[in-house]
Amino acid sequence: MISNLKTMIQESTIRPLSAYIMLVICLVLLLFTVLSPALNLLGHIESSIITSIVSGVILVFFAAGFIINNPNESKVLILFGEYKGTVKDFGFFWANPFLVKKNVSLRARNLNGSQLKVNDKLGNPIEIAAVIVWQVKDTAKAILEVDDYQQFVVVQSEAAVRHLANAFPYDTFDDDHEPGLTLRAGAEKVNELLEMELNVRLARAGIFVIEARISHLAYASEIAGAMLQRQQAIAVVAARRQIVEGAVGMVEMALAKLSEKEIVHLDEERKAAMVSNLLVVLCGEKSVHPILNAGTLHH
Repeated sequence: MISNLKTMIQESTIRPLSAYIMLVICLVLLLFTVLSPALNLLGHIESSIITSIVSGVILVFFAAGFIINNPNESKVLILFGEYKGTVKDFGFFWANPFLVKKNVSLRARNLNGSQLKVNDKLGNPIEIAAVIVWQVKDTAKAILEVDDYQQFVVVQSEAAVRHLANAFPYDTFDDDHEPGLTLRAGAEKVNELLEMELNVRLARAGIFVIEARISHLAYASEIAGAMLQRQQAIAVVAARRQIVEGAVGMVEMALAKLSEKEIVHLDEERKAAMVSNLLVVLCGEKSVHPILNAGTLHH
């Protein structure tokens, strides 16, 4: 079995030479290149032209080594295919002109993910999207471990959101005996899990996820109406259950008070009728119209 000897590249920070001394040298070369043929400094016009050309080539070569690094930016330096280090200090520097310099921004960036249609854990089609705040932490990995680290973030973020949506149900209802985390009710925990998964997926590219949040969550249009009716029905049942529990408590309290105060003595038949009437009054959807009995309790 052949073992994989390739190790992941690690970032190393370097600080090149200050460019101001080299800038003075380049200015001198520029003056010599321009003035040598005109003033014929060497006494022979052919020699002056050749010298001017040589000094011009040297000037161009030296000028290729200048590095201007702005705050929160970096330059990854590669020499003939070998990683030499990363410049993270901002300022004006000079380095080997043969170095290839790749610019990498260290600023935090936003990724506003597109809405994805996926199935949740219960198989219901849902629409989900996430907003991700990320930044490059390891410039060597970002440039050398993946082809395009920005596209890598987009693709891996979409994959993480899809995996998260498949792992949990959109919601559980009161009639579902399936407790646990849901996408709708457990927003904070879901966001935390998404952030953790993204950091694992993007570590290869040297990317650190600062924050990840679900920005859009809804049932897909084909089942949205049915799910709304289901939610409304469950809400009505829950409200009715609470009304009944309150009504039973009030009836119990009324019977206890009547018995305690000895206002009226009721047999079992009268108690049953009173309980029935009170429950109708307390649980009815519409207001009731009382009928006064001008006679006795028995007529």
